[in-house]
Amino acid sequence: MKLHELKPAEGSRSERKRKGRGIGSGNGKTAGRGTKGQNSRSGGGVRPGFEGGQNPLMRRLPKRGFTNINRKEYAIVSLDTLNRFEEGTVVTSALLIETGYVSNEKSGIKILGTGTIDKKLNVKANKFSASAKEAIEAAGGQTEVV
Repeated sequence: MKLHELKPAEGSRSERKRKGRGIGSGNGKTAGRGTKGQNSRSGGGVRPGFEGGQNPLMRRLPKRGFTNINRKEYAIVSLDTLNRFEEGTVVTSALLIETGYVSNEKSGIKILGTGTIDKKLNVKANKFSASAKEAIEAAGGQTEVV
């Protein structure tokens, strides 16, 4: 087979429809738009969310509060998860991602005090809850805010 002999698979390509090109084309006169009405006109149709003059859904629903666009979402890790590492390990965000305990780092990693820890670890994270920090240090480990 040579480059000039290449052809697309049978039926994978079709010619574009030439609308409004005479009655014999099957798409002549009204060009597949039907007769009369808003959608048959040029520039016709309605904007997204328009419901024919009825009060649209987005206006009917109540709006409350606000969304802080600067909010930081943290990937959370519990003390139980840290317990799975060997004694004396330096636990970093890279290690947590590599081992699969965290799939998406988001804005950083926060260690929460859920569960217990009985290994001496050096934990480096973006945030610690007060109980997590206490528990890690009580087990003889260190915490470091990155």
